[in-house]
Amino acid sequence: MVASPRRAYFVCATPRSGSTLLCRSLAETGVAGRPEEFFERLRHSGLPREPREYFPPDADPKLLALLPGTRMGDPAAAELARELPRYLAEGTTPNGVFGAKLMWGYFGDLLARLEAGRDDGRGALHAAFGGEPAFVHVSRRDKVAQAVSLWRAVQTRAWSADDDANGVTPVYDARGIGLLRDQLIAQDAAWEAWFAGQGVAPLRIDYETFASDYAASIRRVLEHLGLGAADIPPPPTRRQGDARSDRWVGRFNDEKELG
Repeated sequence: MVASPRRAYFVCATPRSGSTLLCRSLAETGVAGRPEEFFERLRHSGLPREPREYFPPDADPKLLALLPGTRMGDPAAAELARELPRYLAEGTTPNGVFGAKLMWGYFGDLLARLEAGRDDGRGALHAAFGGEPAFVHVSRRDKVAQAVSLWRAVQTRAWSADDDANGVTPVYDARGIGLLRDQLIAQDAAWEAWFAGQGVAPLRIDYETFASDYAASIRRVLEHLGLGAADIPPPPTRRQGDARSDRWVGRFNDEKELG
């Protein structure tokens, strides 16, 4: 039996917001847990959200045809009773700090596994992790750039610069980017509404500030968690965006202005 952590925290985010870089950097400090997406596997599939599941079922078939087919896994992989001890062991550093990342897209699925609704989410997390958790909200101001990054990732299944794109060359599609942009805006707003409704005061980190002042942002998180000073490692991942992403952002914004 794995003991409850002495301190738990959650990095709450939306996809392509810089949360992976933040979480890997916090893990590298050796004192802030090892925050991973432990809870991303969904009850119906046992897999993280598949590319076509980012879009409504009635989306244009021509749009969905640009995305890989939907896979199914083992739903038992999402069973918390079985998996939670492993998550706690993997996500906790020797000082007793546990960290995990949560995306709004599967937060409701996690709470259902905890037999709680969103209105009691804070209490459910408190009960499951042995104490009052802390929260860090990561967001990205440039929602078009974020949506472009997500649109490329769902086409290729390449979620980091080190991932294989499986021989897929992503294609520009304003409909896909626009739907994802609107989804990301709505999900960030949903996090903010949830924090307000639960009386939670998260530490807010935005991608743009984090990218320009990396070390100071990591220190802010450590201070928020009451962990004091620690060595700040260099960024452990490289930027995935490139000239193609920049061109697509410009093209989308130009098209939007033209109406």
